[in-house]
Amino acid sequence: MTSKKNPLNHIVGENIRRLRKELTLSQEELADRANLHRTYIGGIERGERNITLQTLEQLAKTLGVDPEVLLKSKSN
Repeated sequence: MTSKKNPLNHIVGENIRRLRKELTLSQEELADRANLHRTYIGGIERGERNITLQTLEQLAKTLGVDPEVLLKSKSN
């Protein structure tokens, strides 16, 4: 299911993209490390995907942060 209007999806996507780039990982490398598909990572980063809490936790672990880091807006 996709959602282009959910602000939380965009916050999570922006945080994942920022952290991935800080680690100099490509979407494909992040996907491989998290056992996900590259196109799925792209959809998450664009805020188009509603991800499960399990996937959020998996990505946070792969990026080396606590899951709540992915949920926080830059303004927080």
